[in-house]
Amino acid sequence: MIKFKWLASSALASVLVFTGFNISAMSHSKDIVDTAMSAGSFNTLVTALKEAGLVDTLKGEGPFTVFAPSDDAFAKIPADQLNALLADKEKLTAVLTYHVVPGKVMASEVVKMDSAKTVQGQAVTIGAENGKVMINEATVTTADIETSNGVIHVIDTVIMPKQRKARNNANPMGEGTCTRATYLSINLAEALLAKHEGTQHAISNRTSTRKLRSGRACKPFRSDG
Repeated sequence: MIKFKWLASSALASVLVFTGFNISAMSHSKDIVDTAMSAGSFNTLVTALKEAGLVDTLKGEGPFTVFAPSDDAFAKIPADQLNALLADKEKLTAVLTYHVVPGKVMASEVVKMDSAKTVQGQAVTIGAENGKVMINEATVTTADIETSNGVIHVIDTVIMPKQRKARNNANPMGEGTCTRATYLSINLAEALLAKHEGTQHAISNRTSTRKLRSGRACKPFRSDG
């Protein structure tokens, strides 16, 4: 454990020293989306956020921690596969929310963790390898880009959540169906509410939340996805 902490600290130092972005020029008054747009190196990410309908969410109060793939990271994905992903709102939402962790987690805290649960629901693995901080198979190239509603850590590879078996979310009462994009939006809303109320327990006891998760209140969302 001591060895891991030393490696993590060394990796953090390397990440903080090396940066390909002019962080000082980025105002903390800008939110995550505006910061990404201003950087000029997250064009594909911004396009993806627009396609998934997540721009307004990530311009919200937050706070959020975003492991943001650069344009070079997206360029590693074959063009036909990337175009297919951008056209599939449900899958795209899952991939993007897999890059978001609730709360503002600075690099000094990230390196103390071995995993972090994402808004998508699955956890990412955090480690140190060859003096670098790793998020799954991605390397953190720039850390601690602070924004008005959270923090961005730049990664060099798009990370993908594990495929899950399809579930039948149709409500037997016939009131509607939850699409996966809707489910993930609900998950994000719960995470933000929990942040304000200070505990996940407060959210889990809400009747409205239980209804949304069970599908009984999904009718208003039937048209998305």
